[in-house]
Amino acid sequence: MVMTYATYAIGIDLGGSSIKAVAVTPDGETLSRHNIEFDPDKHMEWAEKIRALVQSVGTERAKPADSIGLSAPGLAAANGRSIVCMPERLQGLEGLDWTEFLGASKTVPVLNDAHAALLGEAWVGAARGFQNVIMLTLGTGVGGAAMVDGRLLRGHIGRAGHLGHSSLDPDGPPDCAGTPGSIEVAIGNCTIQQRSRGRFQTTHDLIAAHLKGDAEATAIWLKSVKALAAAVCSFINILDPEAVIIGGGIARAGKALFEPLQQFLDPIEWRPVGQRAKVLPAQLGEFAGAFGAASNALKLLP
Repeated sequence: MVMTYATYAIGIDLGGSSIKAVAVTPDGETLSRHNIEFDPDKHMEWAEKIRALVQSVGTERAKPADSIGLSAPGLAAANGRSIVCMPERLQGLEGLDWTEFLGASKTVPVLNDAHAALLGEAWVGAARGFQNVIMLTLGTGVGGAAMVDGRLLRGHIGRAGHLGHSSLDPDGPPDCAGTPGSIEVAIGNCTIQQRSRGRFQTTHDLIAAHLKGDAEATAIWLKSVKALAAAVCSFINILDPEAVIIGGGIARAGKALFEPLQQFLDPIEWRPVGQRAKVLPAQLGEFAGAFGAASNALKLLP
């Protein structure tokens, strides 16, 4: 028998080929987790699967969710009801009003996925208790988000926090946003074939070779980590965080990432009066965005 709760929220994180979702109580207790694959080539299959998921969770819990939140790639609209800019992928996402689409009685707030991941970590993960914190997600690309004095940094059009598009080399190749020599170019999985001259297909393959003592792999990997350290150093100087949270698929490398990152960071981080920013692995994994979306939705409840 499934227990019912007076109040619960559903947080949904829409990715490129899968949907992550959680049902949670206002104090962060997880009632259920969901991971649903979809075919990105089938027009808006992801939308129909999200609608079915919301209905299914409501049936399972014997009552509809009190609030629903959603995160997705792209820039969120100023009114927080849709994604206003998401070129090339997930056709139909731009401008889709999720409150109307889901027939929700309350507004369904929509967030950028990296913003949501930081909110999730700040609520029940590695960033809990910090008022000033930044997050980097290392995967195909490099995502980012920042919280300043307890508030998520959104900026004028929702572009704030795209830390992966910070330039480290003005003469370097452009990333997907047009930024030359960005941190995304330096460590994102999207450039691993170019950085390894075709030898490695994924960053995980590169790290595996590095750990086996492959000198060429080690040189390529440590060059990327050194670039990451330079970027983190700059972000610390700009935003003055208490902690830097690092997540994403590449962060699963564990010590192979965090130990050299700290070694590169130690001599270059400005530490007035002995203050240093903590560098911490994310705790919520692939569900961080879903928890953040739920947290964002719960804030709208009276």
